[in-house]
Amino acid sequence: MQGQSQQQAYDRGITIFSPDGRLYQVEYAREAVKRGTASVGIRAEDGVVLAADKRARSPLMEPASIEKLHKADDHVGVASAGHVADARQLIDFARRQAQVNRLRYGEAMGIETLTKTITDHIQQYTQIGGARPFGVALIVGGIEGGEPRLFETDPSGTPYEWQALSIGSDRSDLREYLEAEYEEGISTDEAVGLALDTLARTNDDGLTPEGVGVATITVDDEQYAEVPAEELEAILADRDLLATDEEDDESTDADEE
Repeated sequence: MQGQSQQQAYDRGITIFSPDGRLYQVEYAREAVKRGTASVGIRAEDGVVLAADKRARSPLMEPASIEKLHKADDHVGVASAGHVADARQLIDFARRQAQVNRLRYGEAMGIETLTKTITDHIQQYTQIGGARPFGVALIVGGIEGGEPRLFETDPSGTPYEWQALSIGSDRSDLREYLEAEYEEGISTDEAVGLALDTLARTNDDGLTPEGVGVATITVDDEQYAEVPAEELEAILADRDLLATDEEDDESTDADEE
């Protein structure tokens, strides 16, 4: 009983390390990310692809209101997994920082610099009393100096750079699939197909154009662009991933995405 009460004490304080060096609130925030629907990021030879599972919880819900993919700047896109409200706060912060950089220096903000600015902001909430960590992970992708870059942010405030990654539910299974199927030098079009193949592994019934979102940023134009539903439907049908049942499944949690 005494050991349990001690753990509860460390559990309550975000600023207190446990004897084994853990911050329980940060670990709980990671669990919140795992409960969110999956998002995938892939770095191609000529661009970056972001894809997200955005199935509606009810047929009465407007699919356009489900926000999983975000434009942070012309050359930067962000995909999220975890608490939607936390994601919106971080996206707004990222947009402000990107615009401040353009006004101050007259140039687009680097993807690595933007990611580390976001993670510095996240990290502050792991050491401030009276606050909690952000219960969301982000995939930040874009073009920097003519090269595609892809990063992940963690609730602890740690940035990681990836060639391909997944966040949210079933992360381990999806990452294993990406490790097996990803090849360096693939094109953006091939990366779109791989991203959809990866997301399809979380849904045995297949994917619908309304239940998935895909965005690309290519080296040629360095512009964030979401793939239209009509084009997605054609890609899904071509890869035999199109769901036969049009009704979307319920997502994992009403407060998470």
